[in-house]
Amino acid sequence: MNLDPALVEILVCPQCRSGLFVDVDADELVCNGCALAYPVRRDIPVMLVDEARPLSNI
Repeated sequence: MNLDPALVEILVCPQCRSGLFVDVDADELVCNGCALAYPVRRDIPVMLVDEARPLSNI
């Protein structure tokens, strides 16, 4: 996964507006607030709540 760090800094969760962090192993952006994981496909973040998966281990 190759995301521009400046892009990651300005992206927020569309559901709760919290910041995100990169999970390189899972190719996802993970919300710090509501624990949703947004997929990154072909180095493009898919920032749709319907496409996100809830993290069950948090």
